[in-house]
Amino acid sequence: MLRALADPTPLPVTTVYDGRSKLEILLGKELLPSIKGKVVIDYGCGYGFQTIELAQAGAARAIGVDINPEFLAAAAENAQKAGVADKCRFCEFPGEQADVVVSLDCFEHYEDPRAILAGIRDLLKPGGALLASWGPPWYHPRGMHLNELPPWTHVFFAEEAVLRWRQLMRGGTATTYSEVGLNRMTVSRFEKLAGLSGLRIELLKVVPIRPLRLIHNRLTREFTTSVVQSKLVKI
Repeated sequence: MLRALADPTPLPVTTVYDGRSKLEILLGKELLPSIKGKVVIDYGCGYGFQTIELAQAGAARAIGVDINPEFLAAAAENAQKAGVADKCRFCEFPGEQADVVVSLDCFEHYEDPRAILAGIRDLLKPGGALLASWGPPWYHPRGMHLNELPPWTHVFFAEEAVLRWRQLMRGGTATTYSEVGLNRMTVSRFEKLAGLSGLRIELLKVVPIRPLRLIHNRLTREFTTSVVQSKLVKI
């Protein structure tokens, strides 16, 4: 049925962030001026583009954290090319506390997000803040992170069927959502984990999917939320 609904051929990769600041779009324009002279950790830094932007904005030190050594090596090279290698460091374990931790598009992927929040809490100085934006949530129309499939396919079809279809399109042997790095994070689950994190919730904002904003409310938010934005402060 899935093969009939959608040919398993990857779509071209596109992003709305080309030529724009992802940090400003997801965390607000006031972020970059606020981190001048501070130690900032980019948690889940990938190739380090946001870490570099933090350094360029005036951070005293910008530390990119990731578990993938290939990402870390590429990020260090990118910082060198950008001329901010002296202000950037890329590692798996920072070994120091920060004034601010930023995290973009990660909390729907962590295998144990509660442990990640506890680890981030320990990395923050007293009064420091975690600024996190993640999405889409699991019940978003594209919560499976596959734009090639019809909306909510992962809700209506069995996990085994969706993953078999994904194998046809992208290859690989994954047979569970966790194997492809999805933890089925929902808005409610994140809200609960944030409340249990030992950090004070200063902001928890659910941003609606633009075409569905008129029906976006507390009852429908799991299905109509585009991204979740939060600010959690260490007391």
